[in-house]
Amino acid sequence: MCHQSVEKILKAYYYASTKDTPPYIHSLSRLAERSGLLIGLSEDFLNLIDELEPLNIESRYPSYKEMLMRSLNENKCKELSNNTLSLILCCGK
Repeated sequence: MCHQSVEKILKAYYYASTKDTPPYIHSLSRLAERSGLLIGLSEDFLNLIDELEPLNIESRYPSYKEMLMRSLNENKCKELSNNTLSLILCCGK
């Protein structure tokens, strides 16, 4: 859900900046780049985008999804959630 939340805020930022329909893509780094945010983001937020990018996997890759889910524990999920909220708040300013 963190990936989807960041994707939606980046698309909202894109629309607010360009008054154009955001591209139909799911790549957070490409959305940040196209919206003009990529250059202004801190290293921490760029790292978060890199970390969230692979979390948006399609259901047709169940083995990859299982491997990814095993790498996430409660503390990691809390960290991702808190960092996602910080990024969303930063983009909303």
